[in-house]
Formats: sequence, C-alpha cells, structure tokens
Amino acid sequence: MDVRQLRYFVAVAQERNFSRAAERLHIAQPPLSRQIQALEEDLGVLLIDRSERPLKLTEAGRFFYEQALQMIGRMEQIRDTTRQLGRSGRSLFVVGCVASTLYGGMPDLARRMRRLWPDLEIELKEMISSLQVQALKEGRIDVGFGRVRVTDPAIERIILREERLVLALPLDHPKAAAKAPLPLATLEEESLILYPSEPRPSFADEVLSLLADRHVRPAAIQEVRELQMALGLVAADAGVTIVPAAAQRLRSYDVAYRHFDDRKLVSPIIMSYRANDRSGRIEEIKQLIREMYAAQPDWLQLSENRLLPP
Repeated sequence: MDVRQLRYFVAVAQERNFSRAAERLHIAQPPLSRQIQALEEDLGVLLIDRSERPLKLTEAGRFFYEQALQMIGRMEQIRDTTRQLGRSGRSLFVVGCVASTLYGGMPDLARRMRRLWPDLEIELKEMISSLQVQALKEGRIDVGFGRVRVTDPAIERIILREERLVLALPLDHPKAAAKAPLPLATLEEESLILYPSEPRPSFADEVLSLLADRHVRPAAIQEVRELQMALGLVAADAGVTIVPAAAQRLRSYDVAYRHFDDRKLVSPIIMSYRANDRSGRIEEIKQLIREMYAAQPDWLQLSENRLLPP
C-alpha cells in the first residue's frame, strides 16, 4: 500500500465511477482498476461493491476512505511544513497535547512560546496521552501535555494542575436546570458516553477508575473516538458525558454543563518530557507556565483548577 494507491482509491470513492476517477487523475482506466484491485488484495478485503451503479463502498471501504483522507491530509501537512522549514531555515519544536488542553491553556502557552522563541517554529500536534511517551522517546515531539499517568524511566513528568470534571447533559435534560451541584450517583440513571475509545489507556480509563473508586455504575456505557463526538451525541440526547471543566466552551448552545458535588473529581494536566533533555527549553516552558498561571486568565478560572506547587 502506497500513497498513490490511497489517492487513487479516494478519487474512485468520491467519483463513484472508475472512468470519471481516471479522467480526474489524468490516467487510463485499466491501470487505475489494477491499482485498486492490488490494494484490495493487499488488504485482503473488498473495498468497492462493483455490482452497483454508481459504485458503492463496502463497510470496510467506508472505514478505509475516512482513514485514507486523514493520512493524505497528514502527508500534505508534513510536506508543507518541511518546505516551510527548509525555506525559512527555522528549527521545529513540536508540542503533543490532548484535545481538551486546546480549550484551556495550550493556546496561551503556545503564544508565549512563540514570543519567547521568535526564530523557532512551534507546532501543536493533537495526541492522546498514552502515545506521547513513545513519541517523546522517538523524537517526534519535544514536550507533551496529557491527562493519563504513564510511567517510563526515560520520561520525566510534572503534574501542573488538577482540573475539575463536569457533567455534560442535553439542554432539555431534567437535571440541566439544577442549580445545586449534582451527586455522582446521578450517573446510575444515565447512559454514559466515554472517549476516546482507543488506544488505551486513555481519559476514558481515568473516568472509569474514578467511578469505580466511588462505587458508581452508570446504567449503560458507550465509547466513542473523541471529545467532539461525545458532545455531539449528548446534544442528540443519546446520553451524558464527563469532560474537563475548560471544555464548557464547546457546544454551549446545545449542551448544558453541571458541576458534581465531589470537588475531588478532577483530571490532572501532566507535562512530560525526555529525562535527558539538555536544551534548556523545558525549564523555560515551566517558567512560562508559572507566569501564565499568575496572570489568572479567564480559561483558568473557568476550569476551576487546583494549582499544584511548581
């Protein structure tokens, strides 16, 4: 499987016709058909149902199409960033972060880093906590901000703060208008939507652990891939979900957020970096974070953090 085959498959999937896809790609139809067939043989599954007109993707084909689009988009981003760096001569510093930090302090921190290091290209890369450790060890990121405690002797970790968790409910939910904080036992009457579903361990496991410690069992559990999908399902009245308090900025027009009465129901923000890092930038980032917290920005007050000693 190569990039050319991915592009060929995406064209066929979008055109739903081999002839039109071949014209779009500026190639003849027979080699296009052979490449798609070779791709299917390599994967061992049928991607396109050729018995239908227009062509239809199989279930495996629909999944592969979504993944192929993401892979092609990522490859184009890598190409463009590489070209920019080559032309500018600037060094690259990559920050891995879980999605929920993008609604809290990560944008603020990135702005401060760019002001401190004007000659450095700062790239934010969404990455779940469990993948950040390997990415640090392989040099694919330079620092990580996550929520899951992962132990590895090659990686140093600092818990920066503990952010309160809140319950996200549909706007018309009977408890959406409640003014008093809700007991965690509320979940025993609800279908709980957790994210991300994979890879594990993840924030979903952190939530399950908190519930198990308090002997709370939701009526049902559904797992989805990402925070945005979880909130979309909540808005559609498919259940409720638990999110970090800073995520209240998301979908406030069709989702209600309510606090729990357990103030110890929190999620840590963990900064991870290589134990042998001698660049000096990690210490500078720590100082930027201290200054950022001292400024008491709006997002910090919204997320109701328990700040930990530096």
